[in-house]
Amino acid sequence: MAQTPVEVKKTTPAPAPDAWRSFRGEMDRLFDRFAGGFGLPAFGRMFDVEPDWRGESSFSFPAPAVDVTEDDKAYTITAELPGLEEKNVDVTVSGNMLTLKGEKRYEKEEKDKNRHMSERAYGSFQRSFVLPDGIDRSKIAANLSKGLLTVTLPKTAEAQKQQKIEVKAAA
Repeated sequence: MAQTPVEVKKTTPAPAPDAWRSFRGEMDRLFDRFAGGFGLPAFGRMFDVEPDWRGESSFSFPAPAVDVTEDDKAYTITAELPGLEEKNVDVTVSGNMLTLKGEKRYEKEEKDKNRHMSERAYGSFQRSFVLPDGIDRSKIAANLSKGLLTVTLPKTAEAQKQQKIEVKAAA
């Protein structure tokens, strides 16, 4: 039996698609189509995250999980920020964008007679939201308690007004 050398071509594998990003994009498009049928603004425009998700490096923390709620008087954004203190969190409004930023630093050093150990971890995050119309910007408040950041976005008096529309039977 003759042995013939076979050339093996090496190829770089294609990057795996990000299934969650793809799923989120599909869901956003679905909600936008649904909302557009009723003349409502696209759901993705209210409290939207930044236009593109940033890749996370090994030195960054993931964007915090948030809950956005609405009642008659205000919108409330609650973000999970375990281990952060007020001095390490920034909440800013610029134009129609609300931005949450934070940085966490951890340092630990132990020295014994025959051993020296030092650990450090640093990381930051940033998350931005498009603000809807009707927010009273002068009364926006942010509180951090037990790892939860609560940002209250009060509605203007005009935005709080509701108008009852009478429904009539067709003749």
